Amino acid sequence: MADAHDTTTLDGWLATFAAAAGATPPTDDEVAQLLDLARHAAHRAVRPTAPLACFLAGRTGRPVAELLALVEADPRLRAED
Repeated sequence: MADAHDTTTLDGWLATFAAAAGATPPTDDEVAQLLDLARHAAHRAVRPTAPLACFLAGRTGRPVAELLALVEADPRLRAED
């Protein structure tokens, strides 16, 4: 098991950042969904779209799975894998 305080790992960094920001870290499912959302954005447009899409997703307050489904349903937003 990874050390939750080891900020060189994904889990450790997210746990530390979330605590500093006064939030709970994302679940494993949310991490996977956010990375998938970022992948769609980066492959469909320019790379800076990925973190900005995740930022916008966070601003909505909607579940990540719901927003990922929105992207996957709209051919204009899907990655062309």
